[in-house]
Amino acid sequence: MGKRFYLVTRDLHLYLGLFISPFVLVFAISVFFLVHSWIPGAAKSRAPNTRAAAGLQLPPNLEQLSGRDRVNALRGVLDQAGVKGEVTFIRYIPKEHRLVVPVTVPGRETTVDINLDTRMATIEERSTGVWDAVVVLHKLPGPHGGDIRMNWVYLRIWRWLADATVLLVLFSSISGIYLWAVLRAERRIGLALCAAGTFSFLGIVYALCH
Repeated sequence: MGKRFYLVTRDLHLYLGLFISPFVLVFAISVFFLVHSWIPGAAKSRAPNTRAAAGLQLPPNLEQLSGRDRVNALRGVLDQAGVKGEVTFIRYIPKEHRLVVPVTVPGRETTVDINLDTRMATIEERSTGVWDAVVVLHKLPGPHGGDIRMNWVYLRIWRWLADATVLLVLFSSISGIYLWAVLRAERRIGLALCAAGTFSFLGIVYALCH
């Protein structure tokens, strides 16, 4: 039983680790960009593509809605305008009867300015590049704008994959400790590395808190 458990754990550690390695790589690269506030190519100006959409069919109570209800009502309007992606927030300008809706797809930012009186929308679309897309994938499953967040189906799928990545990383860590523990020849160096990592972590935490 013990040997079979070891072999199953070893295989799961290997193959699940290989499965999540691309997701871990995305999060690792994006953390580097976030920590250093630098994204390759971000300084280059990219002129947005501008177009208009007329004759939009707007829900009659759009101005009275808020939160997720307004996002859901706008989804059909965005489809009419040919805009797909995650609605990050909605800015309502009552005096001008306008809604400004930023929509994000990893690697592309779109701003939809809807005039509720004329039923027209001005659409500005800007490409942000692949590295910015990596950062967007890291940030979008976060807690900001929780009342409207995850309104695009593909981002909901990405959130599930992100959750699965965290759980599988935990499994890989625990199974890795188990696999190391049963290899007697590696215990001494493993203990030394664990101790060094623990003291380094505690030292950084102490320095940040004092």
